[in-house]
Amino acid sequence: MNDCPNGSSKHEFTIVVFSLSPSGELMLSLGILIIYLITILGNLAIVFLVFFEPKLHTPMYFFLVNLSVADMISTSTCVPKLLFITLTQDHRIYFSCCMTQLYFFVFSGDTEVFMLTSMAYDRFVAICKPLQYYTIMRKNVYIAMEASCWLFGAFHSLLHTILTSLLQFCHSHEINNFFCDLNSVIALSTSNTESRKIFIFFELCIIFLVQFILTIFSYVFIFSAILKIHSSAGRMKAFSSCTSHLITVILYYVPGLFLYMKTDSEESKEQDTLLSMVYLVLVPMLNPLVYSLRNKE
Repeated sequence: MNDCPNGSSKHEFTIVVFSLSPSGELMLSLGILIIYLITILGNLAIVFLVFFEPKLHTPMYFFLVNLSVADMISTSTCVPKLLFITLTQDHRIYFSCCMTQLYFFVFSGDTEVFMLTSMAYDRFVAICKPLQYYTIMRKNVYIAMEASCWLFGAFHSLLHTILTSLLQFCHSHEINNFFCDLNSVIALSTSNTESRKIFIFFELCIIFLVQFILTIFSYVFIFSAILKIHSSAGRMKAFSSCTSHLITVILYYVPGLFLYMKTDSEESKEQDTLLSMVYLVLVPMLNPLVYSLRNKE
């Protein structure tokens, strides 16, 4: 299985982070550490508040707790290793650790995509069919919805991780990103990856775009129902109940679509790193703020 000279295929990679001065790297580490702590504490606060407050034991907050857990997994996939690299200047990452990073990155990303669609459906039922809401969104229904999100993410991520681990890496071992993402790792392989890239592209179209379109359709029906409400107070109340989710969808999909739906080029490597930073560091921090600042409960 290993055709590389000197058995060099599966040993270790080098994470190529930002080219900064020592003082710049220290400031970067401090900033990322602060953001990471805010992210973990904010999402943990949501988890514990929903768990201990019976008033919040509703489908919407159940989905929010799961989204918070996925956010913590997502950012914890890369930030601790990035902090270790910037503080120790040891840019090495072993193959097994790289595959672990890749697994949890794809796992959390896929899971969040399906969670956002589930949350959009929840808002659709709440606004378009309010009298049937608790009949449709029964406890066993929304638990099954979230369980399917986690299970699909886990199996899909396992598939990509196994397929990537079978590739050969004989020459360059420098990953042009701050973590082992799928595109960066595949780009290093000396195996024929054209079919793999085509598979990933169409799969992303199916997963990301289909889920995005389903979310958009949900909001078309939601906005249509809101416009039919006669009182302005009623329209504002209905709209405010889905504003936080809509902002989260925009924060999640915009950098993700830019990152994975564009052509590769040498000039875009730094842009990819910045978009990945937004996607994995900033967005998980903003989600608790988005849901907390606009939420009286």
